[in-house]
This record gives sequence, structure tokens and C-alpha cells, in this order.
Amino acid sequence: MRKILLMLIALSLAFAGPAFSGETIRIGLMCPLTGSWASEGRDMRQIVELLAGQVNEQGGLLGKQVEIIVADDGGDPRTAALAAQRLAARNIVGVIGTYGSSITEASQNIYAATNTLQIANGSTSVRLTEKGLPYFFRTCPRDDEQGRVAVETMLERGYKKIAILHDSTTYARGLADEARGLLSGKNVQIVFFDALTPGEQDYTTILTQIRRNEPDVVFFTGYYPEAAMLLRQKLEMGLEVPFIGGDATNNPDLVKIAGTRAAKGFLFLSPPVPQDLPSPEAKNFLKAYTDQYGQAPGSIWAVLAGDGFRVLAEAIRETGTTDTATLAAYLKNDLQAFPGLTGMIDFDDKGDRIGDVYRVYEVDGEGNFILQM
Repeated sequence: MRKILLMLIALSLAFAGPAFSGETIRIGLMCPLTGSWASEGRDMRQIVELLAGQVNEQGGLLGKQVEIIVADDGGDPRTAALAAQRLAARNIVGVIGTYGSSITEASQNIYAATNTLQIANGSTSVRLTEKGLPYFFRTCPRDDEQGRVAVETMLERGYKKIAILHDSTTYARGLADEARGLLSGKNVQIVFFDALTPGEQDYTTILTQIRRNEPDVVFFTGYYPEAAMLLRQKLEMGLEVPFIGGDATNNPDLVKIAGTRAAKGFLFLSPPVPQDLPSPEAKNFLKAYTDQYGQAPGSIWAVLAGDGFRVLAEAIRETGTTDTATLAAYLKNDLQAFPGLTGMIDFDDKGDRIGDVYRVYEVDGEGNFILQM
């Protein structure tokens, strides 16, 4: 049935013509507006709609206004597949999103079958761009680079006994495996490697198992809601081992859930958070966003969605078309050092962003994210 559905969507789009609806160019946004990642989705929507509004104030694209078509993926693979089917049937030129590698992976084949350009923003799993999908791009970096920075950080800090905890999702398991492989032969011992179940409220059992193995550090590769619960509960247990998180723990809600006392000293990997973005484009954008919504965006992942919109708009503007094959070729071959909100953007022939953008942050006693390196 799924193959038949994809064929029907592809056939409907084959006869749909360019991605225009009346006087608009339609661009999709797939994001988690409900579920545990809803704060990410809210910021993604606000950023993309703000940027689209700015483009429309300047005359739009190809003489037409830009229309953003939003679909909620709920942070869930099954919901994401349905959201992708709905968007693909709406005659869009491309889609921005989403957050979460397993969520993006659930949508990839649907967009590929309908020749829909997809630019993910918070999906770092290596395998997403190893499939050879011609219309898939991402503005975020990959987990192999994140794994390298994580391992360098743990080795530089002298940790010898390392625990690795993941949540079995595409992203978290991939990053955990990457770190384990890079640590092999490095004169360290991996004393624990296991998974928790996302969404639970009590992680004391797995924290007790970690304590028995007496690690020097715990590298947690899952998402911020679970990281926050782990930090809060390890404080309650008196477990003093330091935690390092992967980039999916970078969200202000981590501190809200864990509390400032429990979050203090937590290290995490991330591209630069919004307040550390140095470019004039970023500073102007952050001012406009704050003026519009009363506060800065919560995390970098939503800003990376904004960069996805900006490179797609640039490709449409420069090629003078909404033909996806032409746009994909432009992004891979002709877009060079585009001044994104998060830095210069280029793509390789797999659709990966080129360049090293990972940093290390520490949560201070007031819950602020402080750049370390």
C-alpha cells in the first residue's frame, strides 16, 4: 500500500506543473509543533515565517509572493510520514525540516519519490546523506564530525573510563556508535554502553547501573528532555559523575526541566548557539526576531531551518525557476560561501554542509550556555 501511495503522489505531482499556487511560490515546512520537541518546532515556524515575510516585503521570488505551508510531524516517524505525504501533495517547490534524524528519515523516501527538494536542519545522522538521494540537503553538520569533537573533548579532559548512553533512535545510536569506534585503541575503557527508553519519567535504574561501573564521564547522545531528567535524577541520587551531551541536548528547556542546580556543569556539543553567531546577517536577523517575538530563538536548530529557507530562496532567485533538478544542481555546484545566519554555507555532492561548526558549551550556575571552545 505504501508503494502504491507513493506512486499516486508522484503521478499527481508529475502533472502539477511548477510550484505555484495562483500568485504564490509554495515552500513547505515540516516541524514538531506538538510532542516533546514542540519548542523547537515553534521556533522553526516563527523563523521561517519571519524570513518569508522579509522576502515578500522585498517583492517575493520571481515576481510572486512566497507562501509557507506548515505540517506538524509531532517528533514522531509515523506522523512525519503522513506530514510528508500531505506536503508533497500540496505542490511545493521544496520543504524545510525537520528536527530529529529518525523523523527526517521517515520522510526522505516520500520526498525523493515526488522529486521534492528537502533541506533538513536538525538531522545529523551520517546515513541520511549516504543513500544517494539527489534532492536531500541539510544545513546542520554530520555526526561523524560531532563524534570526533566529543572524543577529543573526553580525551583532553583525561577521562579513562567512559560510559556511553543512547536512546536507540537513528541519531543517538549512530552518534554512540561513532564515538565508540573513535575511542577504540585510545587507551581508554568503555565501561558501559546501553540505551534508555525515551519519554520515561524515572531513569534511576539505568543511573544505578552506570554508577556500578564507576565511569569518569557519561556521554549521553539522546535528546534534551531525557538529558534533563537524567541530570535531575542523578543529583537526587548523589551521583557526581560528569555528563557530556550530544548536540540534541542543546535547548533551553533542558535547564527548565532539570533545574539550574542539576544542569550546572553539564557540557554539550553544538554548533554555535544563537547569541554566539558573529555575522552581520545573524545579528540583524536576531534583532528582527527579538523585535517580532519578544525574545531570541531558543536554539541553533531553528536558526538552521532559517538557513535552509534562505539557501532555497537564493537558488530560486539565481536560477529563475522552481524546477527541483535545476535547484539541486545549483545548490551542489554553484552556491559558494553563501552568507548564512550560522556562517558560510556550501554543499558537497551528497547534500552535506561543508565545514567544521561544532563547539563545546557548559551550563553555568544561572542556566546560561557558555562557549568553552
